[in-house]
Amino acid sequence: MAKFQYTARTKDGKLESDVVEAPSVEGAISILQDQQLIITDIKLHDASESFTFEKLINKILTLLNRVKNEEIVLFTKQLAVLIQAKVPLVQSLRVMEKQVENPNFSQIISEVANDVDAGMIFSRALAKHPKVFSNFFIQMVRSGEISGRLEETLIYLADYINRQYLLNSKAKGAMIYPAFIVAAFLAVGAVMLIFVIPNITAILVESGQKLPLVTRILIGLANFMKNWGWILFIVLGGVIYFVVMSIKKSPEWRYVYDGFKLRLPIFGTLLKKIYLARFAETLSTLSSAGIAISQSLEITADVIGNAVYRQIILESNEAVRKGGNISAVFAHYPEILPMVTQMITIGEQTGKLDTILKQVATFFTEEVNRAFDNLVNLIVPILIVVLGAGVGILVAAILLPIYNLVNAF
Repeated sequence: MAKFQYTARTKDGKLESDVVEAPSVEGAISILQDQQLIITDIKLHDASESFTFEKLINKILTLLNRVKNEEIVLFTKQLAVLIQAKVPLVQSLRVMEKQVENPNFSQIISEVANDVDAGMIFSRALAKHPKVFSNFFIQMVRSGEISGRLEETLIYLADYINRQYLLNSKAKGAMIYPAFIVAAFLAVGAVMLIFVIPNITAILVESGQKLPLVTRILIGLANFMKNWGWILFIVLGGVIYFVVMSIKKSPEWRYVYDGFKLRLPIFGTLLKKIYLARFAETLSTLSSAGIAISQSLEITADVIGNAVYRQIILESNEAVRKGGNISAVFAHYPEILPMVTQMITIGEQTGKLDTILKQVATFFTEEVNRAFDNLVNLIVPILIVVLGAGVGILVAAILLPIYNLVNAF
C-alpha cells in the first residue's frame, strides 16, 4: 500500500490536506470520492519531506496502541449482535466506543460514529480509516448495506478475519520456539566467545603445546569477536536495516523477496498453500457477497500479502476484463498449484466459482494446519541434534587441550 498526499475540499467548502493509503493513485481517488471530497491535488507522499519529532512520537504511540486483528474480530461480532437486537447503528457504535480497551481504537470508533451520525453511510465512514479497516472489510460492509443484511455480513466478516488470524498465528507460532532456541544458543555462544573462552585459552597458549585445529579456530573466532565483534554487529544491523527498508519501499525488492520465499525448501510449498488458501477464501467471500468479479480480484490482490501472487491476480483480472478466464492465466504460473487451476476451471465452467473456491480454501487450510503440526514435531529433534553437536564441538575444543596438558604432567 502506497501513501498519497492530497488536498481537497469538503462538501462545506473547507480545504483540508492529509495522507491516504491506497494501492494506486486511482484507488486513493476512489477512497476520497467515497468520503465526498473534491480533490484539488494528489501526489505520492514522501515521508522524509514532512518528518518532525512530533510525528515520530505520534507514530510510536500509534504503534504501541495499534489495533490488533482480535480486537477487530471482537468489535465486528459485538456490533453484529447489537444490530441484530435492533439497536440503531450510531448507538451501537457509541456502546462499542466504550467497550474497547484500546484508546486508539476507541477514538477511531468515536470518529466513525460521529460521521454516521452526521449522515455519512457506514462503509464510507470506515473508509476514512484504511489503516484499521481494510478495503476488503469496507467492501463487505458496503455489500451488506446494499443487500440490507448488514448484521449477517458483519458476523461472516468476523469469522473470516478470525480464520485468517488463526492461520497467521499458526505460522508464527510454529517458528517462535525454534527461533527462541537458536537466538538463546547464539547469545550464549557470543558471551562465551567474548568473555569466557579468552581466559581459558590464554592458559593453553602459554603452555606451549600444539593445539588441535578446532581449538585454534575457536581461539581465532574468540579473538575476532572480542576485538571486532562490535563492528560485525553494526555491519549486520546496517545490512538488515537496508534490506528491510528496501523491501518496504521498493516494489522490485519486495517482488524479489516474496519470490525467494516461495522457492525455499519445505517452507516454500507451505507458503504457497497459505497464500492460495487466503486467495480462495477472500475471492469466494467477496464473490458470494455480490461484488463484481473484477473488483473482487482487485481487492484480493491487495490483501493477499505477497507481491508475486498479487501480480498474478492482477494479470488474471486484466484477462477477465477482456473476456478471458482466471484459470487460463493461472495455468502459466508454477506458483499456482495445478489442483487450484483445475478447480477454478470447473468453477468457471459450471458457474459455481464461489462454492468451488470455498472448498479449495477449506482443503488448503486443513493441509497447512497438518503441515505446521508435522513441521514443529520435525524441527524440535533436528534442533536438539544441531545444538548438541555445536555444544559438543565447543566443549571438545576446550577439553581436548586441557586433557593433553594434564597427561603431559
